[in-house]
Amino acid sequence: MNSVEMTVTHTSSDLTIWGLFLAADPFVKLVMLLLVLASIWCWAIVVEKVPLIRRERKYAQRFEDAFWSGGSLDDLYERIGQNPHDPMAAVFSSAMREWRRALSKGKIEQSVAEALRERIDRVMQVTLGREMERLERYMTFLASVGSTAPFVGLFGTVWG
Repeated sequence: MNSVEMTVTHTSSDLTIWGLFLAADPFVKLVMLLLVLASIWCWAIVVEKVPLIRRERKYAQRFEDAFWSGGSLDDLYERIGQNPHDPMAAVFSSAMREWRRALSKGKIEQSVAEALRERIDRVMQVTLGREMERLERYMTFLASVGSTAPFVGLFGTVWG
């Protein structure tokens, strides 16, 4: 046997992951590398998101307890300040900031009260959207990889 035949015989009988990778077509190697990179990126996102969600849940529970405790909302706003730690507090803080801005202009008449409610609602919706966007960052990538990776892997298998 010549050296080429020995190499082919050796690689075709090597059923380790590395041996199969080396014996694969270049296109299949590319597909496998893309899947490995997507997997690494997905795991990095998961490793970042799990503690983030746990922390946010803890902050939200603390805020809810303080909010429903029956204490003054002004005192709660003073404690939270301009830099809230969680999305619920951020929505509350934005609403209180808008409310205080309206109060600083003087007495709120009945005709202005409805416009103020709408403004506060709009501010809360914008803040909520911003906070949700922050929490949902990279979730589209996870969903896309999760739904397409089996088909990409199958395509690489069929190609090979």
